[in-house]
Amino acid sequence: MDTLPNIENDCLNPTSQDALFPTDRATHAPRILLLYGSLRERSFSRLMTEEAARVLRKLGAETRIFNPTDLPQPDSVDADHPKIAELRDLVTWSEGMVWCSPERHGAMTGIMKSQIDWIPLSLGGVRPTQGKTLALMQVNGGSQSFNTVNQLRILGRWMRLLTIPNQSSVAKAFLEFDEDGRMKPSPYYNRMVDVMEELVKFTTLTRDIKEHLVDRYSERVETAAELSARVNQKAI
Repeated sequence: MDTLPNIENDCLNPTSQDALFPTDRATHAPRILLLYGSLRERSFSRLMTEEAARVLRKLGAETRIFNPTDLPQPDSVDADHPKIAELRDLVTWSEGMVWCSPERHGAMTGIMKSQIDWIPLSLGGVRPTQGKTLALMQVNGGSQSFNTVNQLRILGRWMRLLTIPNQSSVAKAFLEFDEDGRMKPSPYYNRMVDVMEELVKFTTLTRDIKEHLVDRYSERVETAAELSARVNQKAI
């Protein structure tokens, strides 16, 4: 038998079949929050977000879209600012999210990053993003790129979100929407639908077990007091 002298046996839990496959499951529509990263009047990230929301509702989800207009820069105001409170309430409400940003100078936009930066890792002892699902999309002014979705994927992992495998990147987005702001039929449109289908499936599959999926040995070993002492060490 293996000997593990460094393991705290009382904190190493076997995988629970009952926790992974509960018989009592949620029946309400999956709750999806959508964020976009542009303030332009004709914002292609917003138009794509709205199109994705239509697909999500067709798939049986409940959707809400956050409008980032008037959102302050991170750390410039207190967290009780109305726009910040609105965003945080929506994140708490959600069971999954969609992030859609333009690519600007090879990266996500500042307004996209500001929205994510205003989402805390903890709210009153509750992690508002941990274990929830995330789908990623980007729009490009020129040729196709994946810089932004790759950056967003890193942020999703940092926020402890279950980021789904599929993603969408639309090249020359100005050609992909009609005068009414609706996305035209194309392989890009089909890929966006693929991503939304996958998001609803993953959200429905994991929302009842997200606490079990992200429960960590290291956090069971380390008490809250020990964690606070470690991460808030005084500078030497």
